[in-house]
Amino acid sequence: MPVLVQSDEESSDSNTSRSESPLPDGLNDAKNLTSSSMHRSGSSVMFSEIKNSGKVSAHTAVLPHVGYKKVLVTGGAGFIGSNVAEYLLSRGDDVVIVDEMNDYYDVNVKEQNLKLLEESYPEEGRLQIYRGDICDQDLMERIFEVEQPKWVCHMAARAGVRPSIQDPFVYIHSNIKGTTQLMELSHRFGVENFVFASSSSVYGGSKSTFFSEEENVDNPVSPYAASKKACELLAYTYHHLYNLNISGLRFFTVYGPRGRPDMAPFKFIDRVSRGVEMQQYGDGSSSRDYTYITDIVDGVVRSIDRRHKYEVFNLGKGEGTSLKEFISLVQKHVGKKSHHQSIA
Repeated sequence: MPVLVQSDEESSDSNTSRSESPLPDGLNDAKNLTSSSMHRSGSSVMFSEIKNSGKVSAHTAVLPHVGYKKVLVTGGAGFIGSNVAEYLLSRGDDVVIVDEMNDYYDVNVKEQNLKLLEESYPEEGRLQIYRGDICDQDLMERIFEVEQPKWVCHMAARAGVRPSIQDPFVYIHSNIKGTTQLMELSHRFGVENFVFASSSSVYGGSKSTFFSEEENVDNPVSPYAASKKACELLAYTYHHLYNLNISGLRFFTVYGPRGRPDMAPFKFIDRVSRGVEMQQYGDGSSSRDYTYITDIVDGVVRSIDRRHKYEVFNLGKGEGTSLKEFISLVQKHVGKKSHHQSIA
């Protein structure tokens, strides 16, 4: 399986010159990003700093494309999408955002994300924003015809495990139909690389200590997980039929600046700081692989730059944090004790 590696060429290009940019200030303030910080959870392959030794890996390295790109970022108003778009813009790429601005969580949060990008990169042609559904065939055809993106970063999706059980049809529409339409347009318009967001939810009820991309994930336990697994299967089909380069990224509980208000880190910090009682399921021993947003951005951008034929990667910290430990950390940094009710 290929390895995502750094190349000495990443900071230069014989055709188009651009300098490596640091991450935007808002991300650097919270955590310094290093190339050695991104690991594939429980896998033999990791995003790591490659030393100048004769042997890098037994796997085949895929060198990065360097230089200017015009990248279509779906879901670019959201948490991960807006951070990826900000990084791409900061290093000199142009970005086209498509986002339907649904109300799964506060739309004002998404509007603020877009406002930040528009104010930071006001130059004409750097950033184009389209408010619309990726399943709108006429809209997406027009965007591909007008913008001609050659790189696609597909972060748009309907999220949430429990809501998917209540309304599975919206997940089939947004996740499966939307992704299929984007891949169809990508092969028709000659896209060089297609990167999309999958999810660690595909591992479902796996009992494995470490999740590996080699693990069988044919038994999803929610419509959301099933929709993501379906996208991975369809992605392989489009690679097989049309030689479309595709990488699927399984994210593990992402947190950080501009994080989603429906996610546990935001909820816990908010409730502890306000003294509101929380519900704790179980004895607190259950764990999650919380992954900081800059690590996710690093992994997404490395995947965009490397035209893998077809790969699925875990993007996570590589070790779990128990609920009990997580609540303890929140209490420590908020400076208040939590009030929580344990539910069996």
